Amino acid sequence: METWGMLIFLVAIFAVMYFLMIRPRQKQQKQHEAMMQELRPGDRVIIAGGIYGQIDSLSEDTAIIKIESGATMKVARNSILGKQEVEESSKGIF
Repeated sequence: METWGMLIFLVAIFAVMYFLMIRPRQKQQKQHEAMMQELRPGDRVIIAGGIYGQIDSLSEDTAIIKIESGATMKVARNSILGKQEVEESSKGIF
């Protein structure tokens, strides 16, 4: 009987770990992959270094990002964290 109790306890611990750690990460990863597929030139994005910019061009694994000063940067496509939300009040400003 003790072995069944321990087995049930281990299964319960694994289930808790799955629902609290593994499953949310998989969901987040799927959302990031979907966002990466939707990227288009002209989209405003933020990259992993905290730099905001606008996509100038895309290739399979890199992106050319134009930043506010007019400079362009070639970055790994995976370093793009997300799209920058454009507010109505700052629509005309970069």
